[in-house]
Order: sequence, then structure tokens, then C-alpha cells
Amino acid sequence: MSTPTKETSAPAAPAQPSAARRVLTGIGVQNSSLIITLIALIVLLSILNDNFLRTNNLLLIGSAITIMGLLALVQTLVIILGALDISVGSMAGLASVISAMVFTSTGSAGVGILAAVGVGILCGLINGMIIIFGRVNPVVATLAMLATYKGVAQVISDGKSQGYTGGDDLFIFLAKGAIAGLPSLVWVFLIVAALLHFLLKYTDIGRNVYAIGGNDTAARLAGININRYIIGVYALAGVVAAVAGVLITARTGSGQPVSGSEGLELQAVTGAALGGTMLKGGRGSIISTVLAVIILGVLDNGMSGLGINPFWQNVAHGALLVIAVVLQQLRSGERRVGLPE
Repeated sequence: MSTPTKETSAPAAPAQPSAARRVLTGIGVQNSSLIITLIALIVLLSILNDNFLRTNNLLLIGSAITIMGLLALVQTLVIILGALDISVGSMAGLASVISAMVFTSTGSAGVGILAAVGVGILCGLINGMIIIFGRVNPVVATLAMLATYKGVAQVISDGKSQGYTGGDDLFIFLAKGAIAGLPSLVWVFLIVAALLHFLLKYTDIGRNVYAIGGNDTAARLAGININRYIIGVYALAGVVAAVAGVLITARTGSGQPVSGSEGLELQAVTGAALGGTMLKGGRGSIISTVLAVIILGVLDNGMSGLGINPFWQNVAHGALLVIAVVLQQLRSGERRVGLPE
């Protein structure tokens, strides 16, 4: 007598994620929220201001965010490492003065730019060495050097604008030129963003930077030379700050010891934090920072277009920084200071 065999049904195929979910996964939650915020802000401002979406205004936004955006990009790299550089604005001011003074002395814009980049590298190396060999907290070290670089810029310039670069073709191209319809300033920002994105995402250097920021003890045990990375990242911050300083010189037509770089430190940190870069290190994205910088630029332009007092822009930046940090704390699930566990 044969026993009946049980029929086994094939396991059900796993449900395929929807197209919307696949897109969201590819873009990332952080970038998706930034894109939604940007779109909502653009829609609101275009309703309130008929001129907002005009081509000239959009290009103006792109040019306006370049200097702050450059510093936010490199600040992202520094923060991912687990550090902070509050001196980037002062380095930009010092580089601006150096580029204009050397140009005035030599008559060569190229030499002036190279001198500014050299000073930027030197300042970055000094920051890194103070942190490593002086065993000083990065915030304290770069806060001290913020005052130092600002003071040096004021001393060598006597606190005044230096030189006149408005007649030089290279400086004019950097300030007012365009390639394929986009201002030169925007191209500089995009090129630096692409290079830093490639560095972080596709190289061993980038992976090691994330590893150091995430857990420096584990990174050290894995054989990563942390001191070398600290010096290298701060030197790179000096280079990018110097590029920002050169653009300040190009836009204003002279070297600016303070006025062109005042407050850039806060804006750089705000751009990085708003883009989701964890202030404790180990997590961050150049693309997210680019989106955050665009949001800040759109907000500033919108407030100006609506006739709002420009001093409120600082209030808005400060409020956004607080909101970004609070959201980071809530997402991390860490115990908040002063509250019971």
C-alpha cells in the first residue's frame, strides 16, 4: 500500500521593493530630506517673489555660495576625521591679502595665487602640528589660530584692503567669467566638490578618514598612521581655504584681511552639519554638504529678495546649526545632558 506523498510548494519569492523605495535607497534618506527641503523652499520663495526663478538670480545664488561652500566642503572632511577647523575663515582672509600683495609686487596673478596656496598649506600644517605635538584639542587649537591668522593679515595689511586686481585677466575671469553658461566661481566649487567626493568615496585615504573619525583606537590598531592623516587633512583644509581667499580677492578686486571672510567659520560648520555630517566624526557626505550649502544660499537670497534685514541671515544660520545638531543627537540615541536616562 503506497503512502501518499506530500506536495511541497515552492517558497514564495521575496517581494520586490517599489521603484520609489529603490530610488530612496539609492539617494539616501539624508539626501532625500535635503532635496525635499530645497524643493519646498524654492516653491515657497518663487510664490513670494516673482523674480526668484529668473536665470540671473539663480546664477547669482551659485556665485554667492561658492566661497562659503568651499569652506563647508573641506570642513566636512575635517569633521569626518573627528576634528574641527574654526580657523578656515581667517586663513581665507590671510590668503586673500597675500595673493593681492604678491600680485601687486610681481604683476603676476599666477604667482600671487601660488603664494596664497603656499601660505594656506603652511597654516594648515601649523594647525595639525599644534594638535598633534601640543596635544591640544582641535577646537581650542584652531580657535587660537583663528585669532592669530586674522591678526597676521591685519598686521601685514595695516588693516586695509591691499592691491587692485580688477585689471588682471585671470582675476577678472575668476570673478566674472563663465564656461558653458555657468560662472567660473561655480565651476571652482563643483570641481573641488567632485575631487573631495572622489577622495572620500573611492580611495583608501577616504576610507581611512572615516575609520579614524568613527573609532580612532580601532584605526590605530589597524595600522593607520593617525598623525599623518591629521596633518594631511589640515593641510588640505589650508589649500581649500587659500582658494577661497583667492576668490575673495577676485570678487572684491583687492586683498581683504577681514571683511570678505568674517563669519565664514560659522557658515562652514553650519553647511557641514546641516548636510548631516556627524560632529563627532565618522559620518558625512560631500554630496549632502553641497545640497545643504545650496539650501543656505537659496535661503539667504530669498530673504534678501523679500527685503528682510540681512542681519537676520546670521540668526537663520545659527538656528539651522542648532536644529541640525539637535537632530543628530536624537538620531544617535545618546543620553542628553541634564536629563535622566
